[in-house]
Amino acid sequence: MIELSEFEEMYLKRIFELHSDKPDQIVKTTQLAESMKVSAASTTQMLTRLSKKDLLTYLPYRGCRLTPIGFISAARIKRREALVEILLVDVIGFKGDINAMACKIEHAIDDQLELTLDNMLGYPEVSITGEKIPLIERKIEDYQNNLLPINCLPDKVEATIELIAMNNSEKKTLESIGIRLGSEILIINNEFNVDGKNIQISNSLSQKILARISKYPRS
Repeated sequence: MIELSEFEEMYLKRIFELHSDKPDQIVKTTQLAESMKVSAASTTQMLTRLSKKDLLTYLPYRGCRLTPIGFISAARIKRREALVEILLVDVIGFKGDINAMACKIEHAIDDQLELTLDNMLGYPEVSITGEKIPLIERKIEDYQNNLLPINCLPDKVEATIELIAMNNSEKKTLESIGIRLGSEILIINNEFNVDGKNIQISNSLSQKILARISKYPRS
C-alpha cells in the first residue's frame, strides 16, 4: 500500500465512509471538513496533496472522488480499523474507548501485520457494529501456522490451545470445565470437543481462546 501519513490515512478513510453513503456523488469539501472537524482551508490543502498522489480527483470549490488507487488504499485502512476493533473487543476484552484506540493502532499496521491479524481472526466479514468489512485486495492464506480464535477454526480439524486472553479468575473458570493451555480441541459441526469432552462455550468467550491447528482431517 502507498506510504501515507497518519492524517492522510484519516482523510482517506473518512472520504471512503462518506462516499459509501452516496457512491454516485462526490464528497463535498465542506461536508468533509465538518466530518474531520477542521477548517475548509485545511481540507482543501489536504485534498490537493492527496490528488497529487493520484489518490483522489479534486474538483475545486466542489469536492472530491477517490481514484481506483485511492479507493483501494482507503478500503484497506477501513479494514484494518475493523480488524483492530474486533481484536480489542472480542479477543482481549478492552473496555476503554474502542474507536479512539483502534484509530491509534490502525496507522501502525503494515501489510504483513494486516494479513496475520486477518488470518488470526478468521477473516471476519462484518465489523463490531455490523458493517461489511471491505474485501478488496484481501489475501487469504492457509490457517496452518496461525493462532485462531476457536470459533474460527475450520470444521473437523484438531488444534492445541496456546493462548487464553482472559484474567486469572476467568481462566480458573475455564479450567473448571476442562479448558486450559495445552488442551486439544476438535471442532465438529461447530461443536467443541476439548480433551475428549463436549463443551459448550459462548461466542464471546471462544473469541478469547486461541489455538493452533495441529491436524487436518484426512480427505
